[in-house]
Amino acid sequence: MKFVNLGRSGLSVSRLCLGTMNFGPETDEASAHVIMDAALANGINFFDTANRYGAPQHGRTEEIMGRWFAKGGGRRAKVVLATKLYGEMDAWPNNKWLSALNIRRACDASLKRMQVDFIDLYQMHHIDRSTPWPEIWQGLELLVAQGKIIYTGSSNFAGWHLAQAQAAAAVRNFMGLVSEQALYNLVVRDLEREVIPAAINYGIGILPWSPLNGGLLGGVLKKERDGKRRLEGRAQESFEKIRPQITAYEELCADIKQEPGDVALAWLLQQPGVTAPIIGPRTLAQLEAALVAEQLELSAQVLAKLDAIFPGYKTSPEDFAW
Repeated sequence: MKFVNLGRSGLSVSRLCLGTMNFGPETDEASAHVIMDAALANGINFFDTANRYGAPQHGRTEEIMGRWFAKGGGRRAKVVLATKLYGEMDAWPNNKWLSALNIRRACDASLKRMQVDFIDLYQMHHIDRSTPWPEIWQGLELLVAQGKIIYTGSSNFAGWHLAQAQAAAAVRNFMGLVSEQALYNLVVRDLEREVIPAAINYGIGILPWSPLNGGLLGGVLKKERDGKRRLEGRAQESFEKIRPQITAYEELCADIKQEPGDVALAWLLQQPGVTAPIIGPRTLAQLEAALVAEQLELSAQVLAKLDAIFPGYKTSPEDFAW
C-alpha cells in the first residue's frame, strides 16, 4: 500500500480510505470487525465514518468502530480516524448543523461512541449557510486546543466555500481545511470545474466518495447478465441514461483485462488533487477486490479512451468561456 500526505499536512494516509457507511445497515458488527482488521493488515490506515451513519439508529456505525478499537492490539494507534458532523441527530434544537454548541456536543458524543480520546480528522459533512465562519472556526479551534481533534476537513463544499473557509481561517492564524470529501468518479466529474482547482491551490486533499457511482462502474452489465444484481428505482433510471457509456466502458475494461471497479478506482488515483478514494465494502471480498486498484497503473492511451467515454470538464472559466 502506498501512502501520501493528506493535503498540505504532514499526516500520512493510505491511498485507499476505508469507508464505514455500510457497517450496521448492510454489514453486521462481526463482519465489520473482520473487514477493519483486514484493511489494517493490507496497509489501509485511513478509516472514515460519520456521526449519522448506522441508520435508522444514528451513531450505530461509530459504536461498532468503538467496540473494535476497544479490542486493543494497537488498533487505535494504527488508524488515522476521520468522522463527520452536521446532520440532525434528533429532533431537539441545536443537535444539528455547525453552531459552536453543536460542534462541541457532536465531538464529545462521537468520542464516547468510538471509545477514543481524540479524532484525527474532524470533517464538516455539509456547508452550513446559517452559521458564520468565525463561529465555526471558534468551535473547531477549541477542540484542537483541548486535544480532541487534530485536523479539520470539509465535505460537499463548493469551490468558493473552500476559499471562504480558508480566508476566514487565515485571519485567525488557524490552519483550516486539509481535506475535502466530495462526490467524484468517472460519471460525475463536476468537481473538475472549480472544486479541484481550488483544493489544489489551498493544499486541500480530495477524498472522493462513491467512486463507483453507486455500483454503476463496478461491472453492472456483467452482473446483470449473470443475474447477480438487479438495479431498482433511481439507480435503474440513472443506468438507463448512460447505458451506452457503461457498455463502452465495460468493453474497454474487458479489452485491457481488468475489472471495471478496479479501473474506476485506478482512474481516480491518477487524477490531480486526489488523495484517497473512499471505498465502502459490505463484505471482505469487496475489500479484497478493491485492493487491486491501488497497484493498477492506467496507460495514457487508456486514460484518453476513458475521457472519450466519460468526458470531463476544463477548469473554469475555460470550461464555458474563452
